[in-house]
Amino acid sequence: MSQTPNGQPDDQPDGQTVMIEMIFPEQANHYGTLFGGNALSLMARAAFVAATRRARGAVVMARSEQVDFTTPVRVGELLELRSEIIRIGRSSMRVAVVGIAEEMDTGNRREALKGQFVMVAVDASGRPRALTEKTAKKEETV
Repeated sequence: MSQTPNGQPDDQPDGQTVMIEMIFPEQANHYGTLFGGNALSLMARAAFVAATRRARGAVVMARSEQVDFTTPVRVGELLELRSEIIRIGRSSMRVAVVGIAEEMDTGNRREALKGQFVMVAVDASGRPRALTEKTAKKEETV
């Protein structure tokens, strides 16, 4: 495991962030599946965490793009959200988020949703700030 400049372990392999959510009834619609608005919120949170880790500072969402709900996520299932920085610009980052639903009783997993989000690094005044070479280290490989 590599280390960050301040000596802390760098546990973000290949720019990926993984979050796990249990889907509860208050997150569901009247069909007993994850409500689309709640799914978008979870995906946006995953994109935010990945972008914040890369920027090492404040970020805001500028856009959500091409969000696909491919299969319902039922109450009681786990939802694994995998987010990855796929492009880095001067101050913006494009983050891909994939949601994988897991049935608790069988362990069967399936891709349930995916989308992309554009996140922008901002300064204390809320204005876009340039990502430094250190924070944009993967720009040339993406």
